[in-house]
Amino acid sequence: MEQDQAPNGLSSCYRHPGVETGIRCTRCERPICPDCMVGASVGFQCPDCVRGGSGHAPGVSRPRNVAGGAIASGDQQLVTKVLIGINVAVFLAGLFVSGLVDRLVMIGLAFDPELARVVGVADGEWYRLLTAAFLHQEVWHIAFNMFGLWVLGGPLEAALGRVRYLALYLLSGLAGSALTYVIAAPNQGSLGASGAVFGLMGATFVLARRLRYDMRPVLGLIALNVLITVVFRDSIAWEAHLGGLVAGAVIAYGMVGGPRATRALFQWGACGLVFGVTLVMAVMRTAALT
Repeated sequence: MEQDQAPNGLSSCYRHPGVETGIRCTRCERPICPDCMVGASVGFQCPDCVRGGSGHAPGVSRPRNVAGGAIASGDQQLVTKVLIGINVAVFLAGLFVSGLVDRLVMIGLAFDPELARVVGVADGEWYRLLTAAFLHQEVWHIAFNMFGLWVLGGPLEAALGRVRYLALYLLSGLAGSALTYVIAAPNQGSLGASGAVFGLMGATFVLARRLRYDMRPVLGLIALNVLITVVFRDSIAWEAHLGGLVAGAVIAYGMVGGPRATRALFQWGACGLVFGVTLVMAVMRTAALT
């Protein structure tokens, strides 16, 4: 049954006609007002779906997450755990494999005395833009980033689905490295998952607004991290933080803010936009350095 559409674009609650709402049941996608919302592990469900279980929603074969994707069975934090495992494995490898960090760190253009040659992204080593997002040299650095990944990543993975969540993480990390490449000195090294984690932070902000959650914890988390970035800006790659934060917010808006009729196109269009801008920035910087 088609729901009434308000002049401002909001739908009316299916149980309370005339009550406008921007929230939909994560199972059947019918609009529900605050009085009808039932908290679920991901988003909200309507009372009918809660009573009827997964088989109640008419015409829906599988439950859907906030981004419109089918909810995967099994561990809802699988990708987050895998990402943490990769980061830890690379960190340990860097401790025991000589020169590994130097070969993978994000650096624009610099002379490596050990190799007796110029290295860096501008010299064709583009992979550094991504590999740097999995590198850490200090225990406190990886511990801080992995804690942020665990706290922010799990809920986002459940809300967006594994594929969209992974795209968000990787593109945020890539955007953070690219902005560092553009702004920082060519011989300034940059490494760490901070760009990707800040991307998750920006995405959390967007989703919290979309689902009308209490924004104070999210704003407090962002403010704390911005403060740390400002205070320690001389020893922290703040460019990666800024690039990741903006990229994560843009991608998340594309995931949950687009029109339902063209949802998939809007989602991957946002990812393509972030990747395209990142690529253009990197190409222009490379041309300027070479």
